[in-house]
Amino acid sequence: MENHIRDINLWESGELKLSWVRSHMPLLEGIEKDFAESKPFKGLKIALSVHLEAKTAHLCEVMAAGGADMYITGSNPLSTQDDVAAALSHEGLHVFAIHGATEQEYMDDIRSVLRVGPNIIIDDGGDLVTTLHNEFPELVPGVIGGCEETTTGILRLKAMAAAGRLKFPMMLVNDADCKHLFDNRYGTGQSVWDGINRTTNLIVAGKNVVVAGYGWCGKGVAMRAKGLGAEIIVTEVDPVKAMEAVMDGFKVMPMLEAAALGDIFVTVTGCKDVITPECFLRMKDGAICCNAGHFDVEVAVADLRKMAVSHRRARNNIEAYKLENGRTVYIIAEGRLVNLAAGDGHPAEIMDMSFAIQALSARYLADHRGTIGSVLNQVPAEIDREVALRKLKDWGVSIDTLSAEQYNYLYK
Repeated sequence: MENHIRDINLWESGELKLSWVRSHMPLLEGIEKDFAESKPFKGLKIALSVHLEAKTAHLCEVMAAGGADMYITGSNPLSTQDDVAAALSHEGLHVFAIHGATEQEYMDDIRSVLRVGPNIIIDDGGDLVTTLHNEFPELVPGVIGGCEETTTGILRLKAMAAAGRLKFPMMLVNDADCKHLFDNRYGTGQSVWDGINRTTNLIVAGKNVVVAGYGWCGKGVAMRAKGLGAEIIVTEVDPVKAMEAVMDGFKVMPMLEAAALGDIFVTVTGCKDVITPECFLRMKDGAICCNAGHFDVEVAVADLRKMAVSHRRARNNIEAYKLENGRTVYIIAEGRLVNLAAGDGHPAEIMDMSFAIQALSARYLADHRGTIGSVLNQVPAEIDREVALRKLKDWGVSIDTLSAEQYNYLYK
């Protein structure tokens, strides 16, 4: 099967979205020109599983310009945009993704891009790497390495490595400074509230917003909520991050205590069962819950369905669950990633940096095939520096450089 998409006739709408992001992703534009000349991926198959919307599609175009034979799927059934998938397919790339896929369809698409025997994997959350190791071990020898986009995916990789199960090098893209400092903080911060606001059409100012998790994503969500006029409550399990939240001016308390106070809840932990049935029963009538972590397990939606006395669709992408105490709790986007399942994801300029790191890390793997000894690899500092310098140049910003004497003073 060459493709699995909703409808090829949607391609013109997808191309319109692609045209917009291309004009706002200058780093990828420059990298695409470099790749078109050097062809670092000539003769290589790349399997990619990332949220399949326009910015991701442009990354796929850039990799294809570098000579890669691209096999593409999504990393979340609700974040795939069918018109974008159609546009890529219309360009001749191999696409296996449909919006609203069942769990079976989603996993079948994952398997489809793996069966071709990829040489490089670009993953978002770890489903490609995990499935390849579990179901296609015979393909492992053909894999040069891979790149992981997310915190959740890196946690899965570390668990595999600790168990001795990870069999090829992975670049920890999320840990690169030009990824997590900007994508996780500013990208998540803005796109989460884009998704909440466009879906609810309610005001944020004056409300109590509970942010579960104060990593870089949580910091961004809290910062933007504060800017919108909310009062912020942070829940954490890490005492150091809890201290950060207090010193940033936010209240910190356990989720069970916060449950009774919050108007809007956003989970950003990467863990499961962050908001549980006991929390739901303590919530105000009309409390709104959503998730910005990778998987749909942070808000215990399945438990909420079981305990609800009634359930209805309250608005497009919002479900209302009435509890035995008479109160109603609202869930946005089924508890899936709110910024993608209820929005368009991170801004194009932010993903320009993240996907520049991805593209250059994949080139690093191709250039160093067979010579990378470790299975877990930080993105080389020179890649981070190259992306930062490209971005500053695009902004028209110049910086100082160390003199030889200064360099010797600091480093010799």
